[in-house]
Amino acid sequence: MALSIVREICTACGDCEPVCPTKSIKPFKGLYKIEADTCTECEDEFEVPQCLDVCMEDDCIVPA
Repeated sequence: MALSIVREICTACGDCEPVCPTKSIKPFKGLYKIEADTCTECEDEFEVPQCLDVCMEDDCIVPA
């Protein structure tokens, strides 16, 4: 499973990109996107996905 960033909610703050352990979050058309093929939802590494932990916007990062 992977996570996804809701473009309409993303503020392009960039807080999520540096905390992603798999480097799956990339800039995309002025905002950010999560590469589904490499996103692991931080399973086996953290209790919660690190991008969700730092995102300030409710419902911005959701299951893909």
